[in-house]
Amino acid sequence: MKENILIEKSVDFGARIVKLHQYLLKTKHEFVISKQILRSGTSIGANVNEAQYGSSKADFIAKLHISLKEAAETEYWLLILQKSDLLDEKMSSSLLKDCLELKRILISSISTAKSNK
Repeated sequence: MKENILIEKSVDFGARIVKLHQYLLKTKHEFVISKQILRSGTSIGANVNEAQYGSSKADFIAKLHISLKEAAETEYWLLILQKSDLLDEKMSSSLLKDCLELKRILISSISTAKSNK
């Protein structure tokens, strides 16, 4: 079976976001942003996975676009957490790096899918 790096990375990132959510709840007692980032951060992989079963090429591309938008939102929440000192530099940098990598892969995948239309 062919490895799908986008699915693998989005699932791994989603798991990290779940752990981040738990950390924010337990140690920082932060409930609002933690829920926002949980929703957007796990939605990336959910939409990537759903795209694999799209009914058409256009549906596939649309789902990847949703994933990209969710990745952009997640990046925003990570920046807010970083700037409000709810995350230390090491943790925020690592999560942001992974988020930006997912965005680059999604942009590339969308571009490739559009050119193969």
